[in-house]
Amino acid sequence: MNLTDRAFWLNYWENKKNLALEVTQRYILSAYLKRFKKESSIKNAIEIGGFPGYYSIYLKKWLNVDTTLLDYVIHPDVLDEVMAKNAMKKEDITLIETDLFKYEPQKKFDLVMSVGVIEHFDDTKNIVEMHTKFMADDGVLFINIPNFTGYNGWLQKTFDPEIYAVHNISSMNIDLLRGICEELQLKNITVEYYGGFMMWLENLHTKSAFFKLAFKATWFVMKVISKIIPIESKTFSPYINIVAYK
Repeated sequence: MNLTDRAFWLNYWENKKNLALEVTQRYILSAYLKRFKKESSIKNAIEIGGFPGYYSIYLKKWLNVDTTLLDYVIHPDVLDEVMAKNAMKKEDITLIETDLFKYEPQKKFDLVMSVGVIEHFDDTKNIVEMHTKFMADDGVLFINIPNFTGYNGWLQKTFDPEIYAVHNISSMNIDLLRGICEELQLKNITVEYYGGFMMWLENLHTKSAFFKLAFKATWFVMKVISKIIPIESKTFSPYINIVAYK
């Protein structure tokens, strides 16, 4: 079962601010994409559930990879703004607006990736398997999800329960994810916590000035500590990364 629907995402994108970001060469997770390009010589890629397409833009703009963006909702006005900010046109990437579970892949890809997708579904194995349907022989699977099993999860559950509720927290288990990849007969599997301390709230703009001040102070102190003692862990890392090969 999906934890969200089309109406949720239309409302989400229409109310989300500052989406027209410039995707730079050092965009988050770019080190992984550069590695895949170098080691696996990827020529094409699909970003599943990736609207507004930051990684599709990165792959095309900086790595010259033929890129496809597939999502349930692709908001045309938002997409126009994001592409213009990056001196690109919609025609520079292939767009597929569809229900992933009803779509039959028309081609296979060297890289199949998603960021912040699989945690919105109850059946984690099923949604990961949907990704593998797009993988070419020797293709790379790269999935990034938030880690709400530590401090940041407590923050979301306490101060933004509506957003917390549309995430499948049980999917954020590295042993479960590794086991799913093994069951799907993928190889060279890596599942790990990623990133130093980070905290965020979708609804921070609705909080009081005192709350915002306390939030920023906590973020600053913990960020300094994580720079001094860089530890990737279940408690403090903001993400989980999955890398596997077919």
